Amino acid sequence: MHDMGGQDGFGPVPVVVGDEPPFHADWEARVYALNMTLVRNGAYHLDELRDAIERLPPEVYLRSSYYERWLLAIENLLEEKGLG
Repeated sequence: MHDMGGQDGFGPVPVVVGDEPPFHADWEARVYALNMTLVRNGAYHLDELRDAIERLPPEVYLRSSYYERWLLAIENLLEEKGLG
């Protein structure tokens, strides 16, 4: 395990080395593909996605998985841009 930048107090971040799959469920792959499609079609930029993830309320951010955060951020961005 290694320490990473970011918020303090959450302990080390486990680093997985080996044969772990890139997605743990089919829906995660679909969220990834949705994001890439929206970025390629100019709906938003990756920096905007990162910002939208960081703007999630702390209680939502902390209880959500990695790709749940992506999906919530995508939903928020599309709504903010009048595309949702």
